[in-house]
Amino acid sequence: MSTVLVCDFKHLARGDVALVGGKISSLGEMISRLASQGIPVPPGFATTSHAYWQYVDGNGIREKIGSLLAEWQAGRETLAETGRAVRRLFIRGEWPADAAAAITTAYKKLSAEARIDNLPVAVRSSATAEDLPDASFAGQLESYLNITGEDRLLDACRRCYASLFTDRAISYRQTKGFDHTSIALSVGVQQMVRSDAGGSGVMFSIDTESGFDKVVLINAAWGLGENIVQGTVNPDEYQVFKPLLNDTGLVPIIHKKLGGKATKMVLGRSRHQPTRNVPTSKAERAAFVLTDDEILALARLACTIEKHYGCGMDMEWAKDGITGELFIVQARPETVHSRQDPAVLKTYSVKKKGRALATGLSIGDAAVAGHLCLIEDAKDIDRFIDGSILVTVATDPDWVPIMKRAAAIITDHGGRTSHAAIVSRELGVPAVVGTGDATYVLHTDQEVTVSCAEGDVGFVYEGVSDITTTTVDLTDLPPVRTNIMLNLANPSAAYRWWRLPADGIGLARMEFVVSNAIQVHPMALVHFDRLKDEKVQDQIVKLTVGYPHKPDYFVDKLAHGLAALCATFFPRPTIIRLSDFKTNEYAGLIGGAEFEPLEENPMLGFRGASRYYSPRYRDGFALECRAIKQLREVMGFTNAVVMVPFCRTVDEAKKVLDVMAENGLRRGEGGLKVYVMCEIPSNVILAERFTEHFDGFSIGSNDLTQLTLGVDRDSGLLADLFDEQDEAVKWMIARVIRVARERGSKVGICGQAPSDHPEFARFLVEAGIDSISVIPDSFLAVKRHVVDSEKP
Repeated sequence: MSTVLVCDFKHLARGDVALVGGKISSLGEMISRLASQGIPVPPGFATTSHAYWQYVDGNGIREKIGSLLAEWQAGRETLAETGRAVRRLFIRGEWPADAAAAITTAYKKLSAEARIDNLPVAVRSSATAEDLPDASFAGQLESYLNITGEDRLLDACRRCYASLFTDRAISYRQTKGFDHTSIALSVGVQQMVRSDAGGSGVMFSIDTESGFDKVVLINAAWGLGENIVQGTVNPDEYQVFKPLLNDTGLVPIIHKKLGGKATKMVLGRSRHQPTRNVPTSKAERAAFVLTDDEILALARLACTIEKHYGCGMDMEWAKDGITGELFIVQARPETVHSRQDPAVLKTYSVKKKGRALATGLSIGDAAVAGHLCLIEDAKDIDRFIDGSILVTVATDPDWVPIMKRAAAIITDHGGRTSHAAIVSRELGVPAVVGTGDATYVLHTDQEVTVSCAEGDVGFVYEGVSDITTTTVDLTDLPPVRTNIMLNLANPSAAYRWWRLPADGIGLARMEFVVSNAIQVHPMALVHFDRLKDEKVQDQIVKLTVGYPHKPDYFVDKLAHGLAALCATFFPRPTIIRLSDFKTNEYAGLIGGAEFEPLEENPMLGFRGASRYYSPRYRDGFALECRAIKQLREVMGFTNAVVMVPFCRTVDEAKKVLDVMAENGLRRGEGGLKVYVMCEIPSNVILAERFTEHFDGFSIGSNDLTQLTLGVDRDSGLLADLFDEQDEAVKWMIARVIRVARERGSKVGICGQAPSDHPEFARFLVEAGIDSISVIPDSFLAVKRHVVDSEKP
């Protein structure tokens, strides 16, 4: 193949990087090796590296490139002047006759096979050093869409060659240590997918922020894919759980977020305007780009590609709006998490936070503090101050020279697969993208803290916060007999901890999902038409866009939030505590004030189990049950264990189980286990009776201490008396552990005491507890306490 100037995709494989670059060799690999496995890739052909060097030498520009770059490296010319001069050499060059003939012949053949004269094609650059495991060259080189006709194709190929020497590409190669004159460029010419009438996007076969390898992340926008790659639109975002993808009948979509999608790129009106941006309609902005079936289909394609390549993958896809077909148009190895040591977990903690000034999607998991530098236009990037935090509308490859000198990056627009996100990850710079209003509410020289350490949501806080960093060597954790589990509430932060060798989640608080992801009181959704406050109704209408039946909003959001928690350590158990808001907390939800009574002491009032069978909340509890049922039976997370909080009496236990059964959750059916919080003295005194109705206990040491000692746990005056290690409290704990073991019930604890007091961990282990559940930051310390406690 040494003299081949043009090669059909189907004759290429991933070993042909030197011939056609990483991007095109990967397309060839999928067509030649994966078509039989159902991977749909539009046909096309590529110019080879030989064609590039023939063009360079045929126009006598090889030596000129070298001398121009030498002048720049010596400091005698600016980068902008040098790049412009080199690009001019390519654009003014003439095609050697045999290269031009090879390209036009291949184009005619492609058009004939498609039965379309002057077939519209996408023309993409593929450098021989591109898409390597340690260098993505994200967005560095040019692509041209909807190119028709031989002359325009040859001109687009010429411009692709020139893009090898844009300022950003030269700067990037210099930083990475690549020889500018040893890299060739291939041009891929691929049949256009009519995604202008459909949609397009990017997907990763792992979570882009945590490296969690059990999910596929998909971003989607209307129209051609350029906007989503450049980060000029806020796309839809979906997550799919890979281990359950092939189970017939399941829909393991664990996250769906509607993006703004304000504009879309469509075909232009003439050959001189191949593409153009237009506003999307209100209907398009309010609708998801993909159906659930299409989301699952794309995720399966991602899994097939990942399995073939043997590593995490970064892919681009397109949906033909005319035929409805889905296509993969690019695939390359993921370049960030593939280089990280999986045995080392580094975490950041942010304390003493100021007021939140802006929020967006968090990129990375770090946190930094510093001064802002707001630059809205690329022409002003010379004003950037090294080491400051860049604030801008969106980035494209022209911004790379200053992005690598920034402490953090904040943008108005963009999703997880935008240019700003991809480059920030590769540079190891934390970023908050898609804030919507950062350039409006922030200003240059403002002192802020950028936190990407709190899950999917990134925060920009006023002032300088306290930031601590912890590094854990996961190879230094010996096995123990007692299960060590995690207390987690925030689904968006759960993936941060997937590398910890935890035995599951011992306490997943439903209230966090309700208050943060749902925000609305469930009874206000069930009885929306009865609400008296019009402002509350307006708020609910805005939040529930896309849900004609408003209770479905609660069920869907709750099921998705809980799914992220269940996925993190699947198939190990996730113990989900049913809602345990107090009446004053429930009243704080949107619409809640109309459904909650006023109580003198909400801590000991209408909370936990007493709500579930009460006419005041029974309809709301039905929505909780529906969400759990969807989680287990539709999504497939059978590792979800239900836990009933604050169950005062055995009779109350029976009532709750009856109501659950009425709503399709029957203990034992489909493997469903139901636990009870052991946090009231009656739970201990009648422990034998409670084991008849529940599969296990989870000791809530805070409330158990409060009610055993008669101490208000929130009272500062009595703080010295609140002691989980008091002998009376320990007697209670030891008794319920003994009864549980005698009756074959599981028993664990989810309080803070084992984290703070090594001697308390020893007491629990010696008493025979099955599991200890702690906050992630305490996992390592507690594990070591348990190791010491289990020593003979």
